[in-house]
Amino acid sequence: MAAGVAEINRCPPGGAEGITRLSELTGLPALPLDNSRGLEGPRLLAVIDEAWCIGCTLCIKACPVDCIIGAPKRMHTVIDALCTGCELCLPVCPVDCIALLPVTGERSGWQAWSKPLADQARQRYGAHQQRAARLDREQADRQVLKTEHQLADLPAHSRHTDPAILNTKRAVIEAALARARERQAARDKP
Repeated sequence: MAAGVAEINRCPPGGAEGITRLSELTGLPALPLDNSRGLEGPRLLAVIDEAWCIGCTLCIKACPVDCIIGAPKRMHTVIDALCTGCELCLPVCPVDCIALLPVTGERSGWQAWSKPLADQARQRYGAHQQRAARLDREQADRQVLKTEHQLADLPAHSRHTDPAILNTKRAVIEAALARARERQAARDKP
């Protein structure tokens, strides 16, 4: 929406009032809710059937507010007070052990959320985004170190024995590493 490629009516949790608020903020006309994105309804809570959970951790990775806890090959659970009911954990669960239960009765949209709950969800989402970016950087750094290690021992990782061919390979790999370091440095700049 911020990039101008999505309409203001694609947020079922915000409902009709959310569309009205977005319309007032953006100056765009209020549109009816796009039901292809879901229906306005009560706020939901994800609940994991612990007897079926296989501990795959896919739900943990999918949760944008880090409200699911558990460990690989161990049962997972949802911290109820932190769950936003976003449904992003559902499609990744390979054993369909996650259900969504309504927790706000008939209240939906903005009536289903308090300001403190919305602020908490926003803060947790920001923290999740920062953590994910850090993990991506760390993974990229590990890949660079692995490649540097292989470069140092290039003759052991190559079928070629000709020093000229090995030097050419080394130059190509060093150039790729330099580009990766430049991209990493550009991402790390504030």
